[in-house]
Amino acid sequence: MKSRTRRRLGRAVAAAATATALLVALSGPAEAGQTVSSAGTGSSAAGTDWLHTEGNRIVDAQGNRVWLTGVNWFGFNATERVFHGLWSANLDTLTRQMAERGINIIRVPISTQLLLEWKNGQAAPSSAVNTWANPELQGKTTLGVFDAFLGVAEKYGIKVMLDVHSAEADNSGHVYPVWWKGAITPEQFYSAWEWVTARYKTNDTLVAMDVKNEPHGKQSDSPRAKWDDSTDQDNFKYTCQTAGRRILAINPDVLVMCEGIEIYPKDGANWSSTSASDYHGMWWGGNLRGAKDHPVDLGAQQDQLVYSPHDYGPLVYQQPWFQGEWDRTTLERDVWDPNWLYLHKDGTAPLFVGEWGGHLDGGPNEKWMKALRDLMVENGIHHTFWCLNPNSGDTGGLLGYDWATWDEAKYAVLKPALWQSGGKFVGLDHEVRLGGSASTTGISLGDLYGG
Repeated sequence: MKSRTRRRLGRAVAAAATATALLVALSGPAEAGQTVSSAGTGSSAAGTDWLHTEGNRIVDAQGNRVWLTGVNWFGFNATERVFHGLWSANLDTLTRQMAERGINIIRVPISTQLLLEWKNGQAAPSSAVNTWANPELQGKTTLGVFDAFLGVAEKYGIKVMLDVHSAEADNSGHVYPVWWKGAITPEQFYSAWEWVTARYKTNDTLVAMDVKNEPHGKQSDSPRAKWDDSTDQDNFKYTCQTAGRRILAINPDVLVMCEGIEIYPKDGANWSSTSASDYHGMWWGGNLRGAKDHPVDLGAQQDQLVYSPHDYGPLVYQQPWFQGEWDRTTLERDVWDPNWLYLHKDGTAPLFVGEWGGHLDGGPNEKWMKALRDLMVENGIHHTFWCLNPNSGDTGGLLGYDWATWDEAKYAVLKPALWQSGGKFVGLDHEVRLGGSASTTGISLGDLYGG
């Protein structure tokens, strides 16, 4: 593992370096290894690439601003229990291509059920891995495939975020509104997070944990996710806070991503109401109105908190704000500002749009996509595009169904929102260029900021 200077010991130099560093860094958003160990050991994290927050920015250990710009690749959350596409594509090849095209972080959906299987020694090989295309994965369990992926990601300078997408290993598991289901209890949800954090606590390729994908539910649904200052089982603010503190007790240097919910009571109403007119509605995971009066409190590690809304266009669902005349101005004023953008504008915490994307229709959906992209570029908002996979029905992906051909038109929409400086893509590793040691398209943080 790389040698590491604990970031909290570097705050003095960080303060002095920040002003100069930001001038260099802002030319980024505007312009826009070694073998991975199987388990973390020791009481402190190894590596040099851990991140933390300062106001509404994410910075490295020296206080240099970074911009996390990436993509989602799903499958570990599904019944196959490994990345989709490994039935035909090579893991190393796809990861290298993403890095060469400027993707510096990959959000990896997973299930609590699979994490518990790994924890309990029940990992098994997946029939969804084509070992002719992936001979290096021959005989590996699903956990072995994940470890192999972390090694490949490190080789190409890509960082990873883990996202508990659903309680059960189910291709439609994200539809269930909360983080417990059937045999998966809230305590098992927390213990799964603790186990995976402990396993990889020395591995600075895995830099962020997205506590739970898209908690949701409408006012009359049961169960449904709410947001207040209670300790109720269905209170996602409390859940995210609890999970975050338990994660950070094990690795105080990993970022904790907290998504929103779906509805939030209007002024004068409360969670006891079953009338839709008493609530502000939003995309699943996109409603962070409650964070204004009921912020997530991670205690001594508050500077590891990032709020992470999701946002989609009219081809996913014809939300009320897509009726009639609308544009970026109305979206920012009526939708993004009150639901999550205020957290950035107020300097409360950084924002990471964990999912956005969709089909190119030459019309309203593309108009929405470019509006959100431009907002994120201009504000340096972090994001992961949904998604690499072609088999996402609502959105399609960056790859064709052969898992080899890139959708160049869609990539062209995403490309301006990938971190670039001096004509090169910028990675989040201080030593490894984005794209690997031989990369001609990417640079490392060390290249950008100096050793």
